[in-house]
Amino acid sequence: MIARVSGRLAAKQADRVMIETPGGVGYEVVVPLGVMERLPAVGEAVSLATELVVREDGWSLYGFHDEAGRRFFQRLIGVSGVGPKIAMALMSALGVERGARAVKERNIALLASVSGIGKKTAERLALELADKLGDFEEAVAAGVAPGGGAAEAALHALERLERLRRRAPKGDEAGISRLGDELPGAVDDGDVDVVPGFDCATSDLLHPHAIASFPTLKRGLGAALC
Repeated sequence: MIARVSGRLAAKQADRVMIETPGGVGYEVVVPLGVMERLPAVGEAVSLATELVVREDGWSLYGFHDEAGRRFFQRLIGVSGVGPKIAMALMSALGVERGARAVKERNIALLASVSGIGKKTAERLALELADKLGDFEEAVAAGVAPGGGAAEAALHALERLERLRRRAPKGDEAGISRLGDELPGAVDDGDVDVVPGFDCATSDLLHPHAIASFPTLKRGLGAALC
């Protein structure tokens, strides 16, 4: 098992990074959005808790800021029908604290809103893990797991916008245009309401798992906000 990788952050891509160890070995590590958003600049030192997943089609290394994130990922992929891709999508969309709370409270609607998680998978997550995730909420409360920063705030706003859009009457363009007014912290920027934390220049929120988590916004987010 490769439980931790430390070294120099050699490169960043959409949903993965490369960490070069002092010995000169470069590890490609897939990370959720919350981790990507908090990483230092390329060239700086970094250390991630990691989980090695071995499958028939290859080996993949997944990285997290701390042990809480790694253990949450382990619990998720231990559920039948939940692989690393779905687990990373859930962690990118909800984070450890909100994800654990959604499972514990059996919030099927919220879980099913994550890309790749249908109603049956959401119900299976709640059934198998609802009574096993209390330690993650306690860890976050104690400050063990980091917050998501601007990216998490923006994702919360996008999630709210998606729910509001679904409630708007079909064809009610005026109503839909006012949805942004209901977003906490949204700023009117002429033709669109800018979601706080969204930076088109750095495209931090264009992490594949993040955008995929909001099916409707996925098709027009870039055009609407950039």
